[in-house]
Parts: sequence; structure tokens; C-alpha cells
Amino acid sequence: MTETMRRATADDAARLSLLGGATFLTSFAFDHPGDAIVEHVQRTHSPEWYAATIADPDCAIWIVETELGAPVGYAVMTPPDVNHPTRPGDLELKRIYVLHGWQQGGWGVKLLRAVEAEAAARGADRLLLCVYTVNHRAQRFYAREGFADTGSRQAFLVGDVPFDDAIWEKALPRTI
Repeated sequence: MTETMRRATADDAARLSLLGGATFLTSFAFDHPGDAIVEHVQRTHSPEWYAATIADPDCAIWIVETELGAPVGYAVMTPPDVNHPTRPGDLELKRIYVLHGWQQGGWGVKLLRAVEAEAAARGADRLLLCVYTVNHRAQRFYAREGFADTGSRQAFLVGDVPFDDAIWEKALPRTI
């Protein structure tokens, strides 16, 4: 099958909600409490969240679909919301996920390149991201792609259980 990547539109909010929830559950159900993770997914991956993010000109979302139109991956870029000093123009890679059956197919890199290109076109010098401290596979991916751990941490709650993200950064090339 042939997948394609494109910028998300307002019509994609519901499909991104399903994809976001599925990828979050697949990635983190192993150590997040059941009822709390379901509530977290319903709140943070709601169609309303995606619709608002798509509509926000400071944000951008890309979606990967099969040739039949099924969503299998996505990335979200936003202004930074991290527990780390930021500089004017910094942007955050808020989310990047690909369904398990489509991993190792190069879509993570393609999504990341789209985010980096958009961030650079907007004049950003640096891209920030948060990655779960026990998600070593993602950390290896980010390290291969030139990101470095800043040493800063950011806690987030799923229900009343705290989890820690490491904050990583990557300098972006200047565009002329």
C-alpha cells in the first residue's frame, strides 16, 4: 500500500482524535492506570482539541493516511508549553505518533522533517519536545535526529498519578 502525508484540515478533527487516542493507549497503557488513561485520552485527544489546534494559525498538524484514507500517523507543532526557558520563535513538536503497523517505514522521519521545515520557514531557531522518561525507543529516535536532552523535566498527571517527561531540543538551520 502507498501512504501519503498532508496538512490536516478542519475535516480531520474526528479522525485525529481516534488516531491520537489509539496511539496514546498503544504507547502508554503498560504503566498508566486504566480509568485515568481513558479519561486523559478523552480529554487531551478530543475532536474539539484537534479542531482548535487545526484552526490556530500558530499551530500545524500533519496526517499520514493509507491509500484508502485510513489515518495511521500524525504530528503536531505548537508554540512551546514546556517547563524550560524558551526564546522568541521557539516551537514545540507537541505530538508525533505512527501506528505500530506503520512504524519502521520512515513516516516518523518524514513527519519530523515536515515539522522542521515549517518551523524553519516560520523563523524558528529551535524545536523543543517532551518525551516520556521511560520511552527509550522515542529517545533513541530523537537522538538520531539531532535532538539533545536539556536536563529539564516536566511532570504531567494522568488522573492523580504523576509522570515525567524529559525536555529535548534541536537547533534548526537558518533559512535565507
